[in-house]
Amino acid sequence: MRLSSVARAALFALALLTGSSAARADEAAVTLVIFKGGWIFGGSVGKGVMTFHGKTYGLTAGGLDYGLVFGGSQTTLQGRVRNIRRAQDIAGVYAAAGMGVALGAGVRGIVLTNPNGAVLELGGKQVGLMANVDLSGLAITLKE
Repeated sequence: MRLSSVARAALFALALLTGSSAARADEAAVTLVIFKGGWIFGGSVGKGVMTFHGKTYGLTAGGLDYGLVFGGSQTTLQGRVRNIRRAQDIAGVYAAAGMGVALGAGVRGIVLTNPNGAVLELGGKQVGLMANVDLSGLAITLKE
């Protein structure tokens, strides 16, 4: 399932709201597969890859959710990380507040920033049964 043009435009607008220092930095391609589940408290775990300057780096991801969290899902996200100067800049904790419902298959898009200034812009498919209105954190670690 592809992101609609409205969803792509919204993601692009959010990306433009980030700092102008991004013009001096680089970007990399990112793919993540995240498994999420919970009841009130939730958790997520995943892995992926980042391709930066022709080199592929392994990524691990994990996080906690608190709020109204029910169910489980698998989300495959692809996109980019912007505003990085070196591969290690992707590492860190990305925080978000969100809500959503997935019944079967759906689409998902996120734009998140970490303390290093890296901006993740990802979109993709979510499969499962999940309802959430929560605060969440996603920690990404670079495997070198």
